[in-house]
Amino acid sequence: MAHVARLKRVSRRASLLARFARARRGAVTVEFAFVSIPFLLLVFAIIELGLVFLVSLTLENAVIDVGRTIRTGEVQTAGRTAATFKTAVCTEMSWLGSACDAALSLDVRTFSGFSASGTALSAAKPNTPCWDPGGPGSIVMIRAYYNWPLVTPLLQTGLQTSNGKRMLTAATAFANEPYSDTPAAAVTCPTN
Repeated sequence: MAHVARLKRVSRRASLLARFARARRGAVTVEFAFVSIPFLLLVFAIIELGLVFLVSLTLENAVIDVGRTIRTGEVQTAGRTAATFKTAVCTEMSWLGSACDAALSLDVRTFSGFSASGTALSAAKPNTPCWDPGGPGSIVMIRAYYNWPLVTPLLQTGLQTSNGKRMLTAATAFANEPYSDTPAAAVTCPTN
């Protein structure tokens, strides 16, 4: 008798399993759940990567545009400081809001020649900033570093440089125009 009752329970379980296997009402929901998570991660990673490129291009354009004020001598003759130059760069990147001031660091240095600025660019370190816009005819290099926070886990693994952020860099080098006959005062910058 116990054997028959046990057989009935097993057959009921088997029929429940067979009925579950034949059911198709929730199959689409389960399949969507399996596919949607990787798909959404991929979409968010693409959007965030696009934002990283957009911020990088915006930073590069801002450095080139505001760097023109050093090239023409406007910064030197008006007595502008590193803080006002940084504010001007952040103004060019205004769509980022107030985060620019905290995330941006600038390094403006003069060099004896363009070949010297090229070797300095390859050894760039944002932890030794300098403000030396030079004088008439000086060769100047501007380097900008912007820490962009990453949100998507895939990009944090592959793109981060420190603490879940990606350091974006932009640089430009140029010779100042001969805007004056007065040479610039010597500024000693820390070495990289």
